[in-house]
Amino acid sequence: MRIAVLSDIHANVVALEAVLAATQPVDAVWHLGDVVGYGPDPDAVIDSLRSVDAVGVRGNHDAAALGGREIDWFNPDARAAMEWTRTRLTARSRSWLADLPERRVDGDWTLVHGSVRDPLWEYVTSRSAAAASLRELTTRVGLHGHTHVPIAWAARDDGVTTTMPGDGRAIPIESPRVLLNPGSVGQPRDGIPTASWMIVDTEAWTATWRRVVYDVAEVQKRMRGAGLPRRLIERLDHGV
Repeated sequence: MRIAVLSDIHANVVALEAVLAATQPVDAVWHLGDVVGYGPDPDAVIDSLRSVDAVGVRGNHDAAALGGREIDWFNPDARAAMEWTRTRLTARSRSWLADLPERRVDGDWTLVHGSVRDPLWEYVTSRSAAAASLRELTTRVGLHGHTHVPIAWAARDDGVTTTMPGDGRAIPIESPRVLLNPGSVGQPRDGIPTASWMIVDTEAWTATWRRVVYDVAEVQKRMRGAGLPRRLIERLDHGV
């Protein structure tokens, strides 16, 4: 199977639609949480994911959108955007978010938002954090997001190796335990403003990272119209 793996869409339906158009054909769509938050179109993003029968997990922003205390840990801009999001979600969208688990296992694949040992909150940004999650991983592959940066971590006899993949970069999944991060669809933070995602091939055992240009100016226009924080609007220009 060819599966599109998306993460950190953050209510950016313009980016999501560009990604979904570029992924075809695929057999399934998996998402790794933070479907909402930051961006201007939370319901539209959820509707788009529902339309392709996407399955996935809950992120910390998704939990906060349902009224969770996660919002207490947000910076002022993220909190302001989340308070706005809470007033916009329909009952149908809330129900969809509420049904998302914090962890999902599908055969050889474990899906989480943050990390294997802390699905909602931990950022895997160091070899030590990756090693800790790899030790707790009970399947061959762990798929995670949260950092908004595409990266692969692999367990080796001599430690943990790191790969920073570029657009179109395919890597074989050879290690017995691997963590793969597709980057962010809706708010990239690796210095590249194009939407990032990943295609995994469950038969060939490969992961391929992809990027696609989307209409950033349109998203920014919608954000300004919603009164969302200026910094969140401007960062989309730079992918930070």
